[in-house]
Formats: sequence, C-alpha cells, structure tokens
Amino acid sequence: MSLAGFWAGYDFQPDPFQVEAAEAIAAGRSVVVTAPTGSGKTLVAEVAIHLAMGRGRRAFYTTPIKALSNQKFADFTAMYGDDQVGLLTGDNVINPGAPLIVATLEVLRNMIYADPSTLEWVGLVVLDEAHYLQDPSRGAAWEEVIIHCPRHIQFVCLSATISNDEEFAAWIEERRGPTTLISTDHRPVPLESMYMMRDRYGSQEIHLLPMFVTRDGRTRPNPRIENMLRMERGRRRRYATPSRVEVVETLARERMLPAIYFIFSRSGCDAAATRLADSGLRLTDSQEREAIREIVDRRTSHLTDTDLAVLGYSRWIAALEAGYAAHHAGMVPAFKETVEELFELGLLKVVFATETLSLGINMPARSVVLESLTKFDGESHQMLRPGDYTQLTGRAGRRGIDVEGFGVVLHSPFMPFAEVTQVASLGAHELRSSFRPTYNMTANLVANYDRERAEELLEASFAAFQRMGEVEQIEGALEALEHQIEREREAAACERGDVAGTAAA
Repeated sequence: MSLAGFWAGYDFQPDPFQVEAAEAIAAGRSVVVTAPTGSGKTLVAEVAIHLAMGRGRRAFYTTPIKALSNQKFADFTAMYGDDQVGLLTGDNVINPGAPLIVATLEVLRNMIYADPSTLEWVGLVVLDEAHYLQDPSRGAAWEEVIIHCPRHIQFVCLSATISNDEEFAAWIEERRGPTTLISTDHRPVPLESMYMMRDRYGSQEIHLLPMFVTRDGRTRPNPRIENMLRMERGRRRRYATPSRVEVVETLARERMLPAIYFIFSRSGCDAAATRLADSGLRLTDSQEREAIREIVDRRTSHLTDTDLAVLGYSRWIAALEAGYAAHHAGMVPAFKETVEELFELGLLKVVFATETLSLGINMPARSVVLESLTKFDGESHQMLRPGDYTQLTGRAGRRGIDVEGFGVVLHSPFMPFAEVTQVASLGAHELRSSFRPTYNMTANLVANYDRERAEELLEASFAAFQRMGEVEQIEGALEALEHQIEREREAAACERGDVAGTAAA
C-alpha cells in the first residue's frame, strides 16, 4: 500500500502538514502532530493505519473517552468494513481480533501489563488527544503506554497545540526512536472571540462585541468594552451576565447557531436544556421536529416504558424537539448518542455540554459559548489555562460551511476583562507531565520487572525528562555565572594588589 494509493481515495488536496506527516510515517518514523482542533489531524492517523494494515500489521487507535472511541469505531467501520475493525472499551468488546482496534487508552495499557506478547503483530499505535497525559488523574497511563510498548511499534501522537512541542517530541524520540515533529497553528476556519454582557438599566440591551480589535497592524483588547466597564466602577455595577435564554436569543438573532454552550457541571447542563425548553423559545420547524422524533424512536426502541420514565424521557424529548439538549458523561449511552447524531445532522441548535465534548468528538458548531472561565478541579475553582480556551473554542467553525467561527465569553462581574483577554490571547500552553507512581502502577512494575528495570522505567517518564532538562538549564546558567565571575576577577587584577582579596577582607 503506497501513499499515492491512499491520496487517490480523496477528492481534496491535503494540507502541507498532512503531507509532511504522511511522508514521515511512510519512512517508518513516529510522528508528533500538534494542530488546532478541526484542522485535520485525524487524516494523519488514517494514513498511518492505511500503511500499517497494508504491511499486514495490526493498528491500535486509542482515545481518552468512550464516546470518542465509539465514534471512531463507527467511522472506521464505515471505511474498512465490520470484519476489519474492533472496539475495546470498559463497556464493549467487539471483534477483538480485528486488524484495527479502537480502544480507550487504559485498555491498551492493561494489555501491555497483562501480556506484552499480544502486541507482537501490532505495528502502529495512535494516541488521539495525546496532550491528555497532563491530566492529573489519568495522564500517567499515556506515559506508561509510550514507555512500555515494544520498541518496534510506530507511534502517531495527535495533540492540541502546545508551547513545548519540541521538548515533547524529543522525549518521544528518546523512548520510541526516530520521530518527526509537525506543528501548525493554522485554523481552517478563523476564530473570532466575542464578549457578551447585559445592560442592567434602561432597555437592558445585550451587547455582543469583538473581544479584540486590530489597528495599525496591532491586535489589542477592544477599547470600547474597556471603556464601558471602566465607567461602571463603584458599588452599583451597570453590566450583568446575560441569562441563558438571552444568550440563545442573541445567537439566534445574529445567525450564530448552531452552538455548543459549555457549562462545567452535569446538573447545570441538564437544567439549562430544560430551562430553555420551558422558556417557549423554539429553534426548530415542524419538519425538523418530525425528523428528531424518528431518530429518537429508532435510538431508544430497546428501552421499556419504565426505563424511559425513570430517565426523564418526556422532558428530554421536549427539549430535543425545541432544539436543545444536554451532553455529558453521566447520560445513558442511548440518550448521549442520540444527541450526537441530531447535532451532527444540524437538527439540534444548542447543546449544553461539559468539557468532554472538546475531546475530539465530531460535533462542530458555528459558535462556542463559555459561561465561565473558571472550573472546579475537585478541590477549588481554578482559572482556565490558555490552552483550555483554545481547546474548547476549537469546536467553533464548521469546515466548508462557515467563513468564521465564534468563541463567546459571557461577562462576569467577578472576572476582570483584562484577565479574560489574557486567557483568550495566549494560545498554546506548556505540556507538563502528571506522572506519579500509583499503587496499581507499582504493583504492575513489581509483577513484571525486577527492581533495577522497574526503576529504569520510572526514570523514563516525561516527568523525569522534564526535570533533567530543568537541571541542565540550571547547570548551564551556573556555569555561565562561574565564567562571568572568572572574567570579572581577571578584569579586576591589579599590580598594586588583589582587588577581589581586598573586597573579601
């Protein structure tokens, strides 16, 4: 199987970064691809799978969440056929002996520890959303896979844009052999960041303004917003956060739908969908509502009336027919997959979602709304990092449909506008390892390796690689200072006495 044969199956011209990645993969190199959401990273994985299967090797495509695994399984099944693709998640085991396996990352990690010989005929591992290795609770599993996979396996790491991509690629090369880094910050659909606030007085007008303006070639925060907020300083604030109904009404009026509305709470997503449906604001016509009912009936036909009653079916379908839905990991698969299909078909206009929807699931929208720039991390509320903003708003703008996408941030009296623009403007963030030896990791290492080898593997982590880099930087700075001190000593030498010695005395 050749690259020419692969490209012949597509009727569009691949982007330069896709061609560069494909050539590196064909040359037998592992690749690290960092690019914005929606830029076409998946095509790189498809090239790698095509070449691996053409050589008679098996391929693993791993994802961080079951919903993304299920979607990729459906996509690849449509491409290669039922007998060629398998699925391994915590919930499903389908065709486990297939040449191409789609799996959640931890499934592959567990296979490596249980019986590494099962990977003998595997020639490729794709790590989708590879930047997930920074996740505090699960990220270590990504590093375990990279460290423990047999050396002959080629890796394709697909990541959102990160600022230290060269460091990450250098570590991959140290662990996996020759590796090519391909980075691009080009978005196929440009993003316009917007700021929305409501006037509390008079007409209670909703203001939707560009967050940044460009003048004389320089981009800066919109001075109009700065001036409006500067005038309200005092005990009585003039501007407030728009309600969810007001936000959706404004987006509909400005022709900025469909939208993904991020709320970092499952209960908040459910409440928002119900509130919009109860508001009487309908975004669908009779033909769309009929199509929605047909898909819902097909997707839920296996559930009994009792099941549907317990799951709140009547309120759920009322929201769907009005054009709204919630989407989060706490939903039953039938409901969640129905929402994904309806949104992909354009039948839903607003989906209230938690951040899991930013992880590669193919649900692009014209706009993305961020209700808050803080989220609860299990201990306290923390500001989103610039990389989080980029990842979440990456869903805005449908390739081949929209001229531009919109990232809409809602005004909060507790969040200075300067901080909002800082988060929105910085772009990529540094990828930091979250590797920590856990009880399960320790048990697996003790069961499979002697002490010396186990310690070597722990020192092979990205965390250790980053620490070593920091040590080398400190040593380099120290050496430079020592050289500078020596030069100063030489410059201070005097035939009438030792200046340094006199100063020390």
